[in-house]
Amino acid sequence: MIRVLCLVIVALFALALLVGDAGFGIPHSLILWQIRLPRAALAVLVGGGLGLSGAVLQGALRNPLADPGLLGITGTAGLGAVIVFYWGIARAFPPALPLGGLAGAAVGCVMLLGFAGRAPSGPSLILAGVALSAIAGALLALALVLAPNPFALAEITFWLMGGLIDRSLQHVALAAPPILLGSALLLRLGRGLDALSLGEETARTLGVPVARTLRLAALGTALAVGAGTAVAGAIGFVGLVVPHLLRPFIGERPGALLPGSFLLGAALLLAADLLVRIAPLPQEPPVGVLTALLGAPFLVAIARRIAP
Repeated sequence: MIRVLCLVIVALFALALLVGDAGFGIPHSLILWQIRLPRAALAVLVGGGLGLSGAVLQGALRNPLADPGLLGITGTAGLGAVIVFYWGIARAFPPALPLGGLAGAAVGCVMLLGFAGRAPSGPSLILAGVALSAIAGALLALALVLAPNPFALAEITFWLMGGLIDRSLQHVALAAPPILLGSALLLRLGRGLDALSLGEETARTLGVPVARTLRLAALGTALAVGAGTAVAGAIGFVGLVVPHLLRPFIGERPGALLPGSFLLGAALLLAADLLVRIAPLPQEPPVGVLTALLGAPFLVAIARRIAP
């Protein structure tokens, strides 16, 4: 399965480099290096981080509907970027946008772990994430209401939809280290997640440090998802969908899902970005809109399946 996913990613990545507004073909070197390569690389990094985070959270919280947005990190990262937009810093210094998002994700992670207490459990982490999401959502709405002009409001709203348009290698350089570091932390949690699937008390009897495992899950998610949100905006449903697509092939064991979830998340976002690029529409929609349109019916199907 891992080999198949790797081949799919290679094929989709090649297509992402060769497909553009003018059709299929080898682009000019400037277009290749400055436009298409950063976009494809970010799709792999952001999609992989989202897919892996979703698999970890569903295993750690024993909730099949858990996704990276549940912990509120997406909201705080978006809020950090919007604050940079609001004060006009991004216009004077373009790297300030992803840096603001990363700062928001870092603050969100600190707040999340603080809200969850010294010995976080699954329920306390969920409640802390809900509270953090509510705070970030309220402040984000306030920033939109107080936007200095209609143009800033339109720009903020478009960015919040999530997309990979007009990203550069500089964005890749800013996002890659935290996403890869967060993914490395999450990939090491396989044994702990397998034990947590039996319940927190059983995991403790097996010698698994439950609180530490949950903290690392929150930290890894904050790094991977926060950095992705900082450069691409909020892209939903990838983390929710990916583990469910893998379970029929790999099984229910959370630890076994982790490597495949990173690869399938990368492939899914690459495919979605290709679809919005070739869609016969007057303007290319943000990829976050497409993932939401595809993910919402999937969420309903999951909810109906697990309903008693």
